[in-house]
Amino acid sequence: MKIIIRFATYQVEAELYDTPTGQAIYNALPLQRNVNTWGDEIYFEIPVKTTLEADAKSAMSVGDLAYWPNMPAFCIIFGPTPASTGDTPEAASPVNVIGKLSEVDLKNLRRVPDGENVTVEKAG
Repeated sequence: MKIIIRFATYQVEAELYDTPTGQAIYNALPLQRNVNTWGDEIYFEIPVKTTLEADAKSAMSVGDLAYWPNMPAFCIIFGPTPASTGDTPEAASPVNVIGKLSEVDLKNLRRVPDGENVTVEKAG
C-alpha cells in the first residue's frame, strides 16, 4: 500500500505493510497533523486505535514506519533516538512496524522541526 508523506519543504514515498495496523492506518488516510521530534524520529498523533501485534518490538531499522499505541502515534524512524544505546534506532517502547520509507534522506528528515505540518495520503 503506497503512501506519500508530505512536509512543508519535503515529501517522501513509503509503503504500508499489509498488516491489521497497516490496513487500519491506510483506511484512515488522508491525515494531517503537526509533528513532534525525538532524536532521529518524527512522530504524530493519529486517530487509529489498535493493539500491539505479535511481532511488536522496540529495536528498529533506519527507515521503518511504526505505530506506537501509547499516544497512539505514527512514527518515522530514521536514526538513533534518546532510547538508543548506540547507532541502532530504538523506540520508547514496543511498536508495530507498519511500513518503510522508499528512501531515507537524513538531511531533509533532520530539518523537519517540532510543530511542522505533515500530510499522509494514499499515493496515486
